Amino acid sequence: MKEEKQEPRRELYALLHLSPEASDEEIRKSYRQWAQIYHPDKYQDPQMKDIATENFQRIRDAYEILTDEHKRQIYDIYGFEGLTSGLELGEKLNKPEEIKEELERLRRRQEEEKVYAHVRPVGSLLATLSLPQFLSGGGIMRGMQMSSEVQSQISKKNTVVIGGNLAVTGNSGGGAATVLLRHQLSSVSSLEVMASAGLRALIGLQTSRHLSPHSTATTGLTFSLRDGSINLSNVWTRQLSETANGNIQLVLGTENSIGVGWQKKDEKNSAAGELKFGVGSFGATTHYTRHFSSKSHGRIAGRIGSTALEFEVGGGRKISDFSTVRFLYTIGIQVGVLWRVELHRGGQKLIIPVLLSSQLTPLLATGALIVPASIYFLLKKFIVKPYYLRRERLKAQEKRQRTSSQVQEARAAAEKAQLLLKNVANRKKSKQLEARGLVITRALYGNLKAYKKRNGSTVEETDELVQQVLDVTIPLNFLINDAGYLKLHKGIKKSGIMGFCDPCPEDPKQLVVEYTYGGDKHEVTVDDYDELIIPQELHRV
Repeated sequence: MKEEKQEPRRELYALLHLSPEASDEEIRKSYRQWAQIYHPDKYQDPQMKDIATENFQRIRDAYEILTDEHKRQIYDIYGFEGLTSGLELGEKLNKPEEIKEELERLRRRQEEEKVYAHVRPVGSLLATLSLPQFLSGGGIMRGMQMSSEVQSQISKKNTVVIGGNLAVTGNSGGGAATVLLRHQLSSVSSLEVMASAGLRALIGLQTSRHLSPHSTATTGLTFSLRDGSINLSNVWTRQLSETANGNIQLVLGTENSIGVGWQKKDEKNSAAGELKFGVGSFGATTHYTRHFSSKSHGRIAGRIGSTALEFEVGGGRKISDFSTVRFLYTIGIQVGVLWRVELHRGGQKLIIPVLLSSQLTPLLATGALIVPASIYFLLKKFIVKPYYLRRERLKAQEKRQRTSSQVQEARAAAEKAQLLLKNVANRKKSKQLEARGLVITRALYGNLKAYKKRNGSTVEETDELVQQVLDVTIPLNFLINDAGYLKLHKGIKKSGIMGFCDPCPEDPKQLVVEYTYGGDKHEVTVDDYDELIIPQELHRV
């Protein structure tokens, strides 16, 4: 499992135990404190001198980067990658703003090169099956529809989209081909020209513009080459919050209508709704999707209006990095009872609606929902889940084997760094014990969820799980300040702290700290990038 957060690692700030907002004076002060611990001249033993030399060099490198205004600006934006990107610092780039602008320019150029080298194809295949038609002696295939679209950015401001679709229902069918050119007029506006031939012979023009940072207006005009009809559409979109937006749509032409809609989407939930009124008709639609995990989701939707009354429920699961399978159950006055199976892979879709009955029979409608749901949960429990668990364990073992040498080296370096912290950490611990202050009794960093599963595991499995955490009691006792409290800054990966390392690359990590304060026991667990401030009353156990 990959780490959920993709924040900058900021190892240099962790190494010097600094906030990313630290001033130059704070950086110099921290450097002097660490230099007192790791300066090689303090040690006579050759082994300890080598350890001190290695870590002192790390501290010096961090200090030199963070006290150089230009290098620090690059590091804060892009980390070590920015420092090794080949930028020449000097007269041409002598301000932080100029450095940032140049880095952004290089990144945009790289992204554009990737875009120029690839086109983005999108397609779908819809195969409609009918069980009543099959049982009455006809074929099971009720109809088929195919659509495909290829989008290519031909220049920085111009994009071409070429698409087409074919549809067959019974003994009739048709198709259409469409070409669209999108031109970016400015950073806030764009223009689209569209032409379509086939069943829908149209030419159209559409323009969009950002009216403000939170609102956009889109106006479109289409002309039918078949009957000469003209349609005008206007859409106003407004961002209501960080996760929600609303829109108003007005259509004038052969079918006049006005609609109001909204969408809301966050990490776990997404929902949308629309209310539309036309001449002699109305309709309302809504749907809600809940992501139970990074791989599975559930969906519920409904539609009501002058020509429809439908209800839909179902869910989907991600079966690979690029593929998702969905199963949906729909009942409605117009559609009857049907299942819909979908396979999404990249930009391609395979959709298979299966009509079970054109009549709303209560027994059939109930069975069509319960039977596949029961089969799904049985398969998931006894076949799918055990298979995925075995596969995840094999992947985890392969990953550990692949990174084992690197992890062992990092763990050995962390343990060596702790050797030089131990004397000072023990002195601070004794001082805090005498004052009944803050004392770290036990601290573990790494994949704590895996570590907790060691009970009941084999000896070999237990050893592997233990290796996914690192004892960091000594470094944390060392970091307790003279006032008797400890703070680890937010947004900084804790594996960069002196005496820490990453014991399980790519896995989510946590830090659990058991400590005493005033003679009372306390315990707290925080995620890798979260802030830690102790002692706190709410940590008392």
